Amino acid sequence: MNFGQAIEAVKNGKLVARQGWNGKGMFIFMRPACELDTETVVNKVQSLPDSFKKWVAGHHGDAPTEKIKFGSYLCMKAADGSVVNGWLASQTDMLSEDWTVVE
Repeated sequence: MNFGQAIEAVKNGKLVARQGWNGKGMFIFMRPACELDTETVVNKVQSLPDSFKKWVAGHHGDAPTEKIKFGSYLCMKAADGSVVNGWLASQTDMLSEDWTVVE
């Protein structure tokens, strides 16, 4: 597949990878958009810095059920097993025709 087809597959919930990547077991996926109420953001989400949580509490503290929208983004499962949030394609990735769906 080309990159455009790979992106469409990711948008449809698939895992995709390039055959040309050197690392074993690497693939990308999309973290979908979501909305979280401010109480959840401030008290339960571990992946956000305290500075942002304090900002939310200061600006939305009187509205704990108000929703904050988080946009979708691409992630990569790296060869070492970690997940990289906000993965960006290189020009080589974008121009390659060796994209495949990971089963």
